[in-house]
Amino acid sequence: MSESKQSPKQFLFKVMFVSTFGNLLFGYDTGVLNGALPYMARPSQLNLDPVLEGLVTSILLLGAAIGSFFGGRLADKFGRKKMLSFLAVLFFFGAMGCTFSPTARIMVICRFFLGLAVGGAATIVPVYLAELAPAERRGRMVTQGELMIVTGQLLAFTFNAIIGVSMGGAEHVLRYMLSIAAIPAIVLFFGIRICPESPRWLVVNNRSDEALDILKKAREESRAIRELKEIQDRIAQDAMQKKASLKDLATPWIRHIVILAVFLAACQQCTGVNSIMYYGTQILQKAGFGTEAALVANIANGVMSVSITFFAFWLLARYGRKKILMGGQLGIVCVLIGISLSSHFLEGTEILPYIILSLTVSFLGFQQAAVSPATWVLMSEILPNRIRGMGMGVTIMCLWLVNFCVGFSFPILLEYVGLTYTFFGFAVINIIALTLVYFFAPETMGKSLEQIEEMFHKRGEKSA
Repeated sequence: MSESKQSPKQFLFKVMFVSTFGNLLFGYDTGVLNGALPYMARPSQLNLDPVLEGLVTSILLLGAAIGSFFGGRLADKFGRKKMLSFLAVLFFFGAMGCTFSPTARIMVICRFFLGLAVGGAATIVPVYLAELAPAERRGRMVTQGELMIVTGQLLAFTFNAIIGVSMGGAEHVLRYMLSIAAIPAIVLFFGIRICPESPRWLVVNNRSDEALDILKKAREESRAIRELKEIQDRIAQDAMQKKASLKDLATPWIRHIVILAVFLAACQQCTGVNSIMYYGTQILQKAGFGTEAALVANIANGVMSVSITFFAFWLLARYGRKKILMGGQLGIVCVLIGISLSSHFLEGTEILPYIILSLTVSFLGFQQAAVSPATWVLMSEILPNRIRGMGMGVTIMCLWLVNFCVGFSFPILLEYVGLTYTFFGFAVINIIALTLVYFFAPETMGKSLEQIEEMFHKRGEKSA
C-alpha cells in the first residue's frame, strides 16, 4: 500500500510500530540480565559478587541517565527521526560488545554505552509519538511505547529460559542471550527511514509545509490545518523568548512543571518494579526455586507485563491519568506488604516460592496496567513545547538516576538485608509517593498539548 493511500489510522500505526522498536530494545537490554546474571556470576565466566552484579546491571542505567539528558537536547537540534536512526546503530554495537566481553570490566563499559542508547530512546520515542498523535489517540500511542518495553522484557525472559534450559546451563549460554538484542536494532535502523519527522520540530525549523503534509496524513485535513495554526501560534509566542536552556527553569511555572515531571518519574522507579524486572530470577531463587526453574517461572512476570498493558489502553481512555496512577500505586503498596510478610512468616516452606511468584506477577499487573503507562503519558504531555525535548531529557535523566540507585543497591540489600525488609522499605516509599500524587498530579485527559501548556501557564500567573 502506498503512503498516499494510507488512512490516518494506518499511518499512525506504522509510525508507532517502527519507532517503538527503540522501546523494545530498551526492554530487552534492561531485562536480559535477569537470566544472564546467574551465569555471569560463575567463576568460569565473569565471577560476579553481589556488588559486581549490581554494577553490571545498573551501569546501563547510569549511561541511560546521561543518554536521556543529551538525547533530548540533540533531538531538539537534529530532529527526532535522525536521532532514532543514530540510536539504532548504538544499540547494535552495544549489544555486540556485551556479547563478546571477556571480563567484567569490559562488560561494564559496553553496558554503559548501551545505556546511552536506552536513555536516548526513553526520551525521544514518547516525545516523538506525543507530537505526532491526535489528542484522543495520544494516550494509546504513548502507552504503546510502554507495551513495547515490556514486550522486550518478555522476549528477554523467554529467550533466557529457552536458551538456559535447552543448553543445560552451559557456561557460554549468556553470550547467546545477549546477542539477540542486535536484531531489533537492525529493524529500527531501516524502519525509521520510512517514518516522518515530528511536525512540531519541523515548524520550529521553518518547515511548516512539510509539517502540514504530515499532519494531513495523521488526521483529517481541516483539523490538520487548525492544529498547525495552534503549533505556529505557540511557537511564535516562544520565539519572543530566548532559546530553550536550563535557564528556563528560573521561570516559576516552567520550573513547577519540570519538578512535577521529575517527581512522577521518581515515583515510577520507587515502586521497585525494576528490582523484579532486573533481578526476578534471583528473587525467585532466594524464595526457593532452582536456577532453571526460576528462569522458566520468571516468564510469568513478562507475560503479565505484556498482557495487562493492553488493559491500560482502555483504562487511560476511560478514567484518565491521575486516577489510574493512584489506583495502581495503592495496589502496589498492598502487594509489597504481602511480599514482605510472606517472606518473613513462610521462610523455608515449600509454598513460599509460589506465593512470591504470584505476588510479583500481581505487582507487575498494577505497575504495567496503571503506574507505568499513566506516568509516561503524563510526562510526555505536561512539558511545554519550547522545552519539551530538553525537559524530557532532564526528567528521564532523573528517572534513570533513581533507577540506577535501585538497580545497584537491590542485590546488595537482597544478600545482606533479605526479602522481608527490602520490600517493606519499598512499601513505605510508595505510601509517601501516593500521598504526594494525590495533592500535586494534574489530569490532562482530552486536552491538546497546547491547551495543557496554557493551563499551567495560567496557574503560574495566578500563583505569582
